[in-house]
Amino acid sequence: MTKISAIVPRTELVLHSEHHSLSKEQPARHWQAELSHAVTDVSELLRLTGNKAEEISPINPEALDFPLRVPRPYIDRIIPGNINDPLLQQVLPLSLESKNVPGYSTDPLDETATNMQPGIIHKYTGRVLLILTGACAINCRYCFRRHFAYSDNQNSKAQWLDALKYIEADPSITEVIYSGGDPLLNSDKQLGFLTQAIAGIAHVKRLRIHTRLPVVIPRRITPDLLKVLAGNRLKTALVLHINHPNEIDQQVINALGLLRQNDITLLNQSVLLNGINNRFEVLARLSESLYEAGILPYYLHLLDKVKGAAHFDTSQLEAQKLVGQLTAILPGYLVPKLVTEIPGQVAKTPLMPIF
Repeated sequence: MTKISAIVPRTELVLHSEHHSLSKEQPARHWQAELSHAVTDVSELLRLTGNKAEEISPINPEALDFPLRVPRPYIDRIIPGNINDPLLQQVLPLSLESKNVPGYSTDPLDETATNMQPGIIHKYTGRVLLILTGACAINCRYCFRRHFAYSDNQNSKAQWLDALKYIEADPSITEVIYSGGDPLLNSDKQLGFLTQAIAGIAHVKRLRIHTRLPVVIPRRITPDLLKVLAGNRLKTALVLHINHPNEIDQQVINALGLLRQNDITLLNQSVLLNGINNRFEVLARLSESLYEAGILPYYLHLLDKVKGAAHFDTSQLEAQKLVGQLTAILPGYLVPKLVTEIPGQVAKTPLMPIF
């Protein structure tokens, strides 16, 4: 393993510019205060969004196996008084979740079989996924890992050293992926330790981070986090999870601008969700909004058939027709690749557009 002291930073860190800045009035830990004030009660969420309980069929709190969690910056983007708001519908627990639907399971991608050791999922050649935490800033109701055994993947520092040895021992691994939960819920110190250690493994070239935090709590992009991500030799990509254009506001754009200024590639993957984004005009506006914010559309996923999320499903045929419409109107770089994930396959399975 290369000594960490020998690593040359990839680029000079950029913390501010004329258009994108972190105000000195916003302390680096303020994002954690916003996290601690996330809404965890359905009645409170409905009150804050100007809705009434009788307008929905909420799930019995005692039957809620996947808790509600919504940060307030995200709630601020929900249209008041609209129970069908596409952002609200992504996070609002409904009684539909308690239905047992054939074909939906607690492990739809069979990740248990590829959970090689605590903290590691190794499904595809050349890249390995690290589960850095089981926690998320926001609990999306369609999450395919809502039943994942996170308690078996919470590593101590000594166990993370074992995970690093696993990566070091396999020269075919050129990319490490931080996932979770949301990996950016880890402290900047913890992320710095792990990232510098990975940068010290000569055959690893790229770091990819799958996160929703910069979208739901934009203040998570702190100067210390930028130092962690930009202060090493790895080519770093941040894969965001944005499903609807209304999730992108000026705070999000400003935070992402700081990442782009530090040579961090921004990509987005969406899930096709019934009643939320399964319309051509919404997907087209999403692609345009992403590009204006400096993000390239990357993947459009069919829903992973996780237990409790069947009401979000959209058929493969409908998805292919929607992407056909996008392809006919938008330039190719704004059309996300439509994919589905099939357990045991060597990669995600692309689905061709239908015109």
